[in-house]
Amino acid sequence: MLEAAGLTTAEETVYRYLVAVPTAPAREIADRAGLTPAQTGHALTALVAKGLASGTRELPGGFAATPPDVALLPRLQQESDALDRARTAVTDLLETYHRTRRRRDPDQLIEVITGAEALRQHLRQIQNSARHEMLWFCKAQYVAMRSGSNEAEFDALARGVRYRVLYEREFFDDPGAVDNVVAGVRAGEVARAVPHLPLRLAVADRSIAICPLVPGGPSGSSEEPTTALVRGSSLLDALVALFERYWEDAVPLDVGTDGGMEGGMDGGLEGGADGSTAGTGHGRQLTETDRRLLSLLVAGVTDKAVASQLGLSRRTVQRRIQRMMALAGATTRMQLAWQAARRGWM
Repeated sequence: MLEAAGLTTAEETVYRYLVAVPTAPAREIADRAGLTPAQTGHALTALVAKGLASGTRELPGGFAATPPDVALLPRLQQESDALDRARTAVTDLLETYHRTRRRRDPDQLIEVITGAEALRQHLRQIQNSARHEMLWFCKAQYVAMRSGSNEAEFDALARGVRYRVLYEREFFDDPGAVDNVVAGVRAGEVARAVPHLPLRLAVADRSIAICPLVPGGPSGSSEEPTTALVRGSSLLDALVALFERYWEDAVPLDVGTDGGMEGGMDGGLEGGADGSTAGTGHGRQLTETDRRLLSLLVAGVTDKAVASQLGLSRRTVQRRIQRMMALAGATTRMQLAWQAARRGWM
């Protein structure tokens, strides 16, 4: 068990015995450890050289163990540090290898994946291997992975990977979509919303991307989805730039303390306590339901989807919007969103 610390089986056997007694002579150690005198002598010599044992004055010819925390832990830390350095070196070598192959073999740049299950596996793999950041375009109507089923995201967030996710407006029409987004944001996801996204996309550490080429899947055509796996190249750089361009214009989403989703015009988002009112002035007349409705409205969610998510009728949603427009002195919904952000109602 202590091979990682540089001990042979005989050395470990002798050391374990010494740890269990204050001191012992070589003959006693050999008898108790089931070793020959020669094996015991070699093991003791090695343990002394490695700083794991020493001779004793109290018992001439006897040996005592060096405490394990002094003798073993530093050695194990050195082994761990060396392993980390080796792992980093291998990663660098692998990147150099792939970079060289990509220049000569176009197949190394783009790999075509067919089928929903293969797509799910690759999405899990790139998230499991991500070390820094995931970028994500989430369009309405899933192709291979249902909303709320991406457990790999929560594992990655837990180990410190940053997630930036863009949701298109129609995504929130699906039942439970808002709750799933709330769960992700609560776990650390940074989310924004846009009216429409041009494609589905997932990018890991800006070094590999997954981009479905044709719809397919449960919510697309009857054919299995066909997906491109894109590695470091100008195409990958263009996909990352596309994400950043949409991200810049998107509406930030956040989670209030009541678990509702909130959106703002310029990222200044806050949430109040359950049942509290928000903002200042006329904003104090807004209920938590009003604030959540307003945040969904700012995110571009349709009245029908808002009604479904909040458990209200469409008429009630429209009536509440009209009331907030009156409070804000707005004549259009766009003016309401601007006034709400300016006055700190969200």
